[in-house]
Amino acid sequence: MMMAGNGTAYDAADRTSRAMSGWYPGNGSADRDLLTDLPLMSGRSRDLARNEALTAGVARTYRDNIVGHVLRLSAKPDYRLLGQNAEWADEWGNQVEGHVRTWMDTTECDAARTMTLIGLTHQALTGMLMNGDAVALPMWLPRQDSVWSTRLQSIESDRLKTPPMLEHREDIRGGVEIDRYGAPIAYHIRKTHPGDSNPGMDDYWRIPAFTPWGRRRVIHLYDKERPGQNRGKPIVAAVMGDLRMAGKYSQAELKAAVANSLVAAFLESDLPQDVVAGMFDSGSPADYWTGLFERPENQPRLEGGAVLPLPIGAKLSAFNPGRPATAFGVFMDSVVMRIAAGLNIPRELLLKDFSKTNYSSARAALLEAWRFFNGVRRHISDMWLNPIYELIFEEMINDGRILAPGYYENRYAWLKCKWVFAGRGWVDPTKEAQAAQIRMDSYLSTQEQEGAEQGIDWEENLEQAAREMRRKQELGLPIAASSAPLDTSPADPASQGTPA
Repeated sequence: MMMAGNGTAYDAADRTSRAMSGWYPGNGSADRDLLTDLPLMSGRSRDLARNEALTAGVARTYRDNIVGHVLRLSAKPDYRLLGQNAEWADEWGNQVEGHVRTWMDTTECDAARTMTLIGLTHQALTGMLMNGDAVALPMWLPRQDSVWSTRLQSIESDRLKTPPMLEHREDIRGGVEIDRYGAPIAYHIRKTHPGDSNPGMDDYWRIPAFTPWGRRRVIHLYDKERPGQNRGKPIVAAVMGDLRMAGKYSQAELKAAVANSLVAAFLESDLPQDVVAGMFDSGSPADYWTGLFERPENQPRLEGGAVLPLPIGAKLSAFNPGRPATAFGVFMDSVVMRIAAGLNIPRELLLKDFSKTNYSSARAALLEAWRFFNGVRRHISDMWLNPIYELIFEEMINDGRILAPGYYENRYAWLKCKWVFAGRGWVDPTKEAQAAQIRMDSYLSTQEQEGAEQGIDWEENLEQAAREMRRKQELGLPIAASSAPLDTSPADPASQGTPA
């Protein structure tokens, strides 16, 4: 094997160069590398989200684009596995969706009765991205005024901790108790938040991951990047230093600009202070300079050809501090591009500024961002929304609200679904509507797919369009050619051309 001049096969393993010497990061496990530093990283991440403009903006950008203002269930049972047909699946799915909406679109889903499911999902997404984890406890809380008993109790991830008396156990990692294969079997939740002003006793609940019959008792949302990783890290971890220093630098330049605007010039005198004092009857030089500009004759009006009188032996010097730095904008652009790359969004979206971008560049930037957003959407669907759907689905079966024969033997087929989030919007509505029409005409897409990209239920959309068309016909209003029904009657042979 050919060896490099430094004795290693790879330059990346060089131990002698200035760039590489002294760089010996640890090779710890995922939990060992993360868990000790996680509380500090989470606290710093939240501090940036509270006080640093870019971080606060990116947190909102994630919420608006990944979930947005729409969250809708589309039940899609695998009718082939269930021995049914597509028409049955549509009808059954519409019935299930109607029941679920009475839970997810009201505060019945929240144990605290203050948020709907979309609000809880926003909260969970923010927790996963800014804290590293989001935790919710499914509770069984029957109420006389409600037909539902399943509710979610949101838990700050800071409360998911290993009890001090159990820190010696290797099978409890950051509050997550695992089996020999790494599967969670229980979660240790602190009864009070450790950051409360009066946190109370350091007491914990040990909550099993599942009931004996398989009902989930804890929903833990995080991004598992490495095997054996049991907690997540804030998404800003890699650029936390850049965000903090960029914020401090921007504030320093802003303060300098404000200070500079308050000082116009300096008066300088080459006379000694005692000489200046002797030129006047009484008083100190400081009194003289103070009273000098209070005299009416030394307060000229600013007008064309004005002459400003100066004291004897004094000259006016302009104040040119050289700040803000002339290269401030260019430098900050480079820093922002680095931060945007670390946060997986384009610079334009991070700054909400598309003024320097043309259509093609904006479209390319947003497509790249949507690859990331769609990945997070899939993760939220798989690890947060689908487990929640399973919980309320089981309650509906047990209450007899829906029929699902053989559910426990074939859960996958009954629980198959999609979640519709807020739409992407358009950069150029005309071009993108035409592109959508071309995709549907060439069978590369469907009404359902195009509607889902805009947060629209395609069936509700078509039913509403049909109602509007009937109403227009009743009122005798003209119908656009694009929305008029197709004429499927046989063509008149006399109007047809002669066959070739």
